[in-house]
Amino acid sequence: MKLLRAASELNPASRKVCLAIGMFDGVHLGHQQVIRQTIGDARQHDGVAVAITFDCHPSSVVAPERNPPLIYSLTQKLRVLESLGIEAILLIHFDKAFSEIPGEQFIRELAHDFGNVHSLCVGSAFTFGWKRDGNVALLKQLGHELNFLVHGLASVSLDGRIVSSTRIREAIRSGQLDVASQMLGRNYSLAGRVIRGDQLGRQLGFPTANLEPASLLPPDGVYAVQAFVGDQSHRAVVNIGVRPTLKQVNPRRRVEVHLLDFSGDLYDQEIEIAFVEKLRDEQSFTSPDALRAQIGRDIDEARRRF
Repeated sequence: MKLLRAASELNPASRKVCLAIGMFDGVHLGHQQVIRQTIGDARQHDGVAVAITFDCHPSSVVAPERNPPLIYSLTQKLRVLESLGIEAILLIHFDKAFSEIPGEQFIRELAHDFGNVHSLCVGSAFTFGWKRDGNVALLKQLGHELNFLVHGLASVSLDGRIVSSTRIREAIRSGQLDVASQMLGRNYSLAGRVIRGDQLGRQLGFPTANLEPASLLPPDGVYAVQAFVGDQSHRAVVNIGVRPTLKQVNPRRRVEVHLLDFSGDLYDQEIEIAFVEKLRDEQSFTSPDALRAQIGRDIDEARRRF
C-alpha cells in the first residue's frame, strides 16, 4: 500500500482513480461499505482504489471543545484500511489552514492533482469544507462537470439503529464491547506505544507492558485480550485503571498488559490488544500479596477463556 502526503504522488499512469473520502474512525461497517464500493469500482474499471483521510479528527482543530476521543489510533486506522484492499491512502494533515479551504476548491484540486478520477464514494451524510459548505449534492454537481461518478451511500443499521462512530464510542464507554465489535466488524481493540512504568508488575512476579494509548478506553477492569506485537500474536491479560491498592495521592489511569508465556523487551514498540472478555472489575486489595494472588487467579481464568 502507498501512503501519500499529496495527491500528485500517486502517478496512476493511464489507470483511473477511484476515491473514498472520510475520517473513517474505527473503520466500522458503514465505512467498510464505502471502501468496498470504491474497490469494486477500481476492479471493474482497471483503476486504483484510494482512501482519503485525515491525521486527526477535524473537530480537534475547528471545535476542540467538542473533539471526541478516537476509537482507533492513526496506525490502527491505516492498517485496517490496507487490510480491506485499499491500494493507496492520501493522509491529509488537518490544520487551521486546511479547515478554511472551501469544499468546492478541495474537490477541484483533488480532481486536478489525481488526474483521471473515475468515481468518488462517501456516506450520504458526508459534509466537508470550510464551515461544512460541501455535501453529496455539491459532489454530484462537480462530478457532472468534471466527469466523475459520485456514490453517496446510505448508512448501515444494526439492531434498528444507524452504525456510527458516535454510537461505537457510547458502547465502548459503557462496556458493551460485544456491541462495539459487531459495529466494527471485528473485535474491538486499542493500540499504544510501550512506555516505562514503575516496575510494580515485575516486583509482583507478573511483568507488564505499560501502554500509552491514543484512543478511547473501555471501563476500568481486568480483561482477557489478544496482544499483537508486530506479526506475532500472544494471549494476554490487561488491567485498566488507577491501581487502588497502592493508595496514590494523584492516581493516573493506566493500561498494563501482561503477555502470557512471553519474555523480552517491548519498550517503544506498539502493541495492539483485541478484547476477548472482561474478567472482573478493578479492585482494592489489603496487601501486595493479596493482589499477587488475585493476578495469578486472573491469569488462570484468562487461560480458561481462550
